[in-house]
Amino acid sequence: MPRLHRACALIGLLLLTQSAAAEKLRLVADAWPPFTDATLVNGGLATDIVSTALARAGYASEFEQVPWARALLGVGEGRYDVLVNAWYDKARTQLGQFSNEYLLNRIRFIKRKDAPLEYNTLQQLHMYPIAVVRGYAYSAEFDGDAALQKVPVHNFAMAVRMLAADRVKLTLEDEYVARYYLARESSKVRNAVEFLPKPLSENSLHILVSLKNPEHAQIVAGFDREIAKMKADGSYDRLMKQHGM
Repeated sequence: MPRLHRACALIGLLLLTQSAAAEKLRLVADAWPPFTDATLVNGGLATDIVSTALARAGYASEFEQVPWARALLGVGEGRYDVLVNAWYDKARTQLGQFSNEYLLNRIRFIKRKDAPLEYNTLQQLHMYPIAVVRGYAYSAEFDGDAALQKVPVHNFAMAVRMLAADRVKLTLEDEYVARYYLARESSKVRNAVEFLPKPLSENSLHILVSLKNPEHAQIVAGFDREIAKMKADGSYDRLMKQHGM
């Protein structure tokens, strides 16, 4: 009989182990450094914050990086549990449940330090050539303003180098993204430019938990609770600093 008990206990332990493995949340995002990128420490700033908060709420997780359209479709179909880096969009509520904001994306203009430019309205900028990344959406107002002198470039690195060389007067980017790439530029480029104070736009960043996951409401509630605790106990700020923010 003791052998039977031990065998049952072993089977039970194996089943619990398999169940725990099956319950590991599948996180997904596209490559968007410094927020999400499989080549960065712990998958990037956003991935690290999200996986840490979920772990504190009792959820193990694993991260997969795929193109944006595939990530969004996968959450809608239930192949992934959590989209790490989602801006709020009403249409996406048909696919998943949004958490509260856990990061804020600010699109900010960048100018040369020696240029006496000010920005309060877009009309003030109509006279200046502005480097923009081809195909990038900045804000509805900016994108729709035909009077702005937009100079298309391949990426932000090219834009900020053109700015430092005085070939354009402005560029713009999410503040965290800009700081990430500026840290990798030469000191000549990095020290030649600065942010304008007023942001063009602000977008709150959320996780989107698949409605196909029957625990989506509990996952969001646990995540929101732990993010609040992380901000209160200092661990949120420590993660930001670890990622250079």
